[in-house]
Amino acid sequence: MNTLQKRNAVGMRDEKLAVYDVSRRLLTVCLIVLPLFLSGSEMKANQERSYVLGPEDVLSVRVIDLDEFSPTSLPNVRIDTHGDIRLPIVGRIHAAGSTANQLESEIAKRLLTVVHEPDVSVSLLESKSHPVSILGAVKNPGVYQIAGKETLYEVLSLAGGLATDAGNTVKITRRTDTGPLPLPNAQKDASGEFYVGQLNLRSVMNAKSPTENIDVLANDVISVPKADLVYVVGAVKRPGGFVLTEKDQMSALQALSLAEGLDTLASAKNARILRQDEPGRDRTEVTVNLQRVLSGQDRDVSLRANDILFVPTSASKSATIRGLEAAIQLGTGLAIYRR
Repeated sequence: MNTLQKRNAVGMRDEKLAVYDVSRRLLTVCLIVLPLFLSGSEMKANQERSYVLGPEDVLSVRVIDLDEFSPTSLPNVRIDTHGDIRLPIVGRIHAAGSTANQLESEIAKRLLTVVHEPDVSVSLLESKSHPVSILGAVKNPGVYQIAGKETLYEVLSLAGGLATDAGNTVKITRRTDTGPLPLPNAQKDASGEFYVGQLNLRSVMNAKSPTENIDVLANDVISVPKADLVYVVGAVKRPGGFVLTEKDQMSALQALSLAEGLDTLASAKNARILRQDEPGRDRTEVTVNLQRVLSGQDRDVSLRANDILFVPTSASKSATIRGLEAAIQLGTGLAIYRR
């Protein structure tokens, strides 16, 4: 073999090695990327299956061996503004608030009268609604699907309105990539991924500050904390817990007025305030002579959050703090009243 042939042979060998090396690298990349691609697809599919359907979403509903549910007989199905869809044989069915899996099960259940073990598939084609989480002291907390723009007041109404023990503030958490949170006190959290702000709930509900009735956007979390309460128990006409508003203070006489006054057997001069200065610690007693306060001889006393104003009867010799707290915790007839 002459020198030229040797060079050509070496060149062909190097070229084959280069092609092999490139192929090996491509194979390695495929082995790394393909599982990631598949896992991403699986994640997307899981997200679609866990998506909570809402008004204006567009669905594909198919049932094997039923011509009424073929693509030609049943085109795309849109959820109406009431959250319902209308299907052949099945009729009207409520879809909003369900996942695709849950809707499949409900449709299959209704088709059992005409098909043995119906094979139903529901696919989300277009998402026109978005989820909003409403937590805390509302009547029906949960995740709600809303279409288009809804204001804070409208969204709270979806959750049934405020619970009786709702406080006077509402906290809103919003992803920064969704958009700004138009509240003066809105700030980013430590991660920088969320805006967190709060506003006065009373001003929103009473339309005192219309600018605070902001639009709620996709994936917003609305949290209504419970209110601080003061309790009036013992010889009063309406014992219970009373909401202490955000900035207002409540005096012993105001609390007594909310409890509709003293019972005929009340020993007003021996009233006591049971106060817990720190969580987990025993309550301390503060003596209050309501008889002198009512007559104007003593100054009224301010109550703090979670104070218990106890008014004994004239026949009462003692009342243990533990017994009073147990009565409140067990809810023995004590209601919560809003001022």
